[in-house]
Amino acid sequence: MTGRRARTGRGWDASPPRAGDADGSPRPRRGRRGSASGGAFSPQVDADAPGDADDRGATGVPQDADAPRGTGAPPRDEAELAREICLRQLAVRPRTRAELASALAKRGISEEVSAGVLDRYDEVGIIDDAAFARAWVSSRHAGRGLARRALANELRRRGVDGEVASEALDELDEETEAETARALVDRKLRTARGEPDTVFRRLVGMLARKGYPPGVAIRAVKDALAAQSAEAAEFADGIDADALADAEGDLTPDTRPFD
Repeated sequence: MTGRRARTGRGWDASPPRAGDADGSPRPRRGRRGSASGGAFSPQVDADAPGDADDRGATGVPQDADAPRGTGAPPRDEAELAREICLRQLAVRPRTRAELASALAKRGISEEVSAGVLDRYDEVGIIDDAAFARAWVSSRHAGRGLARRALANELRRRGVDGEVASEALDELDEETEAETARALVDRKLRTARGEPDTVFRRLVGMLARKGYPPGVAIRAVKDALAAQSAEAAEFADGIDADALADAEGDLTPDTRPFD
């Protein structure tokens, strides 16, 4: 034997031609799962298949095909937003209708929508200026010792109607005011320092800032001083409460911090 046949051509070890290979040339080797290049598996995606990349959001979850693309949440209803603002305000503390209307206006709610929401809240009792005024008078008088005049100013600043405020203030009578004024003076006298006339002016000024009329304030301080000490009682005996009350324009409240 002169030697083995060359491996080129169709020798004894050449693979037989496969069906469909007219010239017998070998097909390209495929990868593990159908890749013609023999590299990593890269599936072909039908661009028209439902749920493809074009129909998915950032999380890969299919979205509604009819929903507008590239937009955020739909615009909120103005009345719904107004109700949410009101409820947040009321969660902090009770509010008057005027306070809620002001909060809505600051957030850009139209007057028409604001009026509709507040009218409905009035109907169902969510807002009640009369109840607010009564609670405000009771709380501020008991907690801060405020008199009718100061309370009336606070209710007016919160938009309570004058007639509604007057009805609430009528529950605070003169006798209760006088008792509260005396209690305030007695508490301050425990830590007061200085000559009787200086203490007298400071205490009258403190009551004036809380809204007490001059006559009520002067009598409360005079009676408290008379019961404090002999020196203070002697000073109090010389005070003409009625005359000083009539000359209230001559009494300048001491503005130094005391209450």
